[in-house]
Amino acid sequence: MKLVSDSVRNGRPLPAEFAFGALDRGGKVVLSSNRNPHLAWSDVPAGAESLVLLCIDGDAPVDVIHANRADASLSALEPRGDFFHWSLVDIPVSRREMPAGAFSNGITPHGKPGPEVTMGDLALRQGLNDYTGWFAHDAAMAGDYYGYDGPCPPWNDERVHHYIFRLYALDVPRLDLAARFTCADVLNAIHGHIIDEAQLIATYTLNPALAPHAAKGKPKTA
Repeated sequence: MKLVSDSVRNGRPLPAEFAFGALDRGGKVVLSSNRNPHLAWSDVPAGAESLVLLCIDGDAPVDVIHANRADASLSALEPRGDFFHWSLVDIPVSRREMPAGAFSNGITPHGKPGPEVTMGDLALRQGLNDYTGWFAHDAAMAGDYYGYDGPCPPWNDERVHHYIFRLYALDVPRLDLAARFTCADVLNAIHGHIIDEAQLIATYTLNPALAPHAAKGKPKTA
């Protein structure tokens, strides 16, 4: 399979409109448009019965005690793990693209509803992303964050983050998932059912010192 996007080129920085946080012209972190990017695919293999889409940040710091602190920085050598930004399941194989902004267009305090989501005549499911845990102790933001919420890496991180958009072709029409599921649950459920996969990787950072990778410009606020 092949996965492409009109929103971002493979290996290039993700435009700020598709992020949760962005840098304004003064280098200050502000809320951004938080739109899901456009994604399109081709060459779905014969025998595939459904598709699954994930977005994973593989550069998230394991220990966040120093995250977003003016008196410290996150070394590029800090241990890293996965932070899940999106899981979309039960995509019919007849579908060939997802428009930009179709599943997320702005920041929703306490999270967007789910897991059921519709797009036109499509009835799909989205899992909880990891902002659910990130905001768990923030009264203004805490809640269940379903669907897509874009990048907002620590602004003092010395590592540019890589966001993997990965599409899986499965041999089952519907995944066996609990009513309330996470992206990690999706990865467990697709084990043994993957026929093919494709991916696109975008970079992002909120550290002004890491230009030209920093997504500068005047973002749209949510």
